[in-house]
Amino acid sequence: MSTISLHGLPPDVREHPPIVLKLDERRGTIGMWLFIATEGALFLMLFVAYFYLAKGGWNWPLEEPPKLRMALPMLAVLLISSAVLHWGEKKVEAHAHRKGRAALSGTILIGLIFLVMQVFEYRDHLKSLTPQTSVYGSIFYTLTSFHALHLIVGLCILAYVLILPDLEPTQRSPHRPYHNAAIYWHFVDFVWIWIVLFLYVSPHFR
Repeated sequence: MSTISLHGLPPDVREHPPIVLKLDERRGTIGMWLFIATEGALFLMLFVAYFYLAKGGWNWPLEEPPKLRMALPMLAVLLISSAVLHWGEKKVEAHAHRKGRAALSGTILIGLIFLVMQVFEYRDHLKSLTPQTSVYGSIFYTLTSFHALHLIVGLCILAYVLILPDLEPTQRSPHRPYHNAAIYWHFVDFVWIWIVLFLYVSPHFR
């Protein structure tokens, strides 16, 4: 629990310091969950649009379904990154902060590897499918590029946590930076699972 100073708080608040500290410590985590809820709603609407357009028979998909040779390894890369970050969070909870920072650095590196793989995956797809090719191509690149943007945001958050002097708990906001960053990163990885299932795997069974 954070050891935030109670100096300057009203008398009625100082009478219940454990409650105040607990609420203040969780404030950033609640904010992160609310942020994830809005982003989750965005991806949900994009998935709804994907299936709505599919029902319209808009040349869906093209003659050849998306190739899996990059999508599945990219999924494996993100799952590994989540496992590394989770391991690092456990080490931070055990006060092994060096190992926690090492896990953060490893996760950032793995995330950059994912982005490089996506560049090569896009280069391969653009040979036969572009956003202007069809409605399918438009929604395909919208979903995958939005995910890439969120992953870049996640990398920035992880990099910010990496340069903080204290990981957690801290005496000032953000009180639980490692945990809050990990929540967002796991969310980005979770979304990619559904992108692979819906956009890459399911067209092979149509």
